[in-house]
Amino acid sequence: MGRFFLSSECANRCFQKQKNTSFGAHILDDLSKFSLEFAPPPEDLQELVSTFYLFAADVEETQQTERADRAQLRFLLKGSGGYEFCDGVYMDATPVIIIGPTTGPTIGHVNGPLEIFGIGLQPAGWGSLMGADAENHTNRLIDAVSIFGYGVMKTHAAIDAAETMAEKAAIGETFARELLKDAESSPIWFTRVVDEWLTGSASPDINELIERSGLSKRQVERMTKRFYGASPKLLARKYRALRAASLLVRKDGEDGESVEDAFYDQSHLIREIKEFTGVTPGKMSKKPTALTKEVAERRKKLAGKVSKLISDT
Repeated sequence: MGRFFLSSECANRCFQKQKNTSFGAHILDDLSKFSLEFAPPPEDLQELVSTFYLFAADVEETQQTERADRAQLRFLLKGSGGYEFCDGVYMDATPVIIIGPTTGPTIGHVNGPLEIFGIGLQPAGWGSLMGADAENHTNRLIDAVSIFGYGVMKTHAAIDAAETMAEKAAIGETFARELLKDAESSPIWFTRVVDEWLTGSASPDINELIERSGLSKRQVERMTKRFYGASPKLLARKYRALRAASLLVRKDGEDGESVEDAFYDQSHLIREIKEFTGVTPGKMSKKPTALTKEVAERRKKLAGKVSKLISDT
């Protein structure tokens, strides 16, 4: 695959959005208007792929805010639009896109009806497929054709023609295996250590990661930026906020005090959760949108079939 850079065409589509938009505008909050399905990857892909998912929405022109997340490979089966990243940069979506890891809320600008089949990329999956540092593509998207060639559109057509989620996921599995067959290998041992570190504590300590990895501080920082798209400090903050946000949405037995224990004080909790999700803890706990609640609950149902870093956040 080799290293890659944004094409001139892609660069021309990347600009500062001039519209006045606010996080949470036009939220999809009607269960009758959308559907969402998740499928766990098979065992041989679990450390490279997080989940397969299918999202459809019966909407026209709308906006939807997504929280910070891992990298994604998305097939746009119906509809059109683009993504406005947390730094204000807007990029048009093509039929098949790769979204790098995100470190803040992203607004999807949608012209529907919409249907997306997605493959979540684990950090090791990014490293194996992309051959480029994730940090250089954080909060940006790439036209997948520029990386994988026009053959990716045959997969797009096959997924579009498949009638069920199971059929679409099977095509996604075959596609992922084919791409990974000749891909560069990634240090899965390192991503295992990082994932265990992130899930082992509500507020992960960076010195513990350095000790567990047996690497120097500089080496750890370089590798987390390459595979996760962020420094260890930012990574710990991101997943601490996402885990707390999911607990607030699900209300699954964790009380408010246990969520707050991961933060210095109430203002710290509010600031961090809003920075990574675009929503305040109060709104997330008392009135989460239907889509936000659906995502959190469906991720939790994957517990035992995917890593805790996926099901708990």
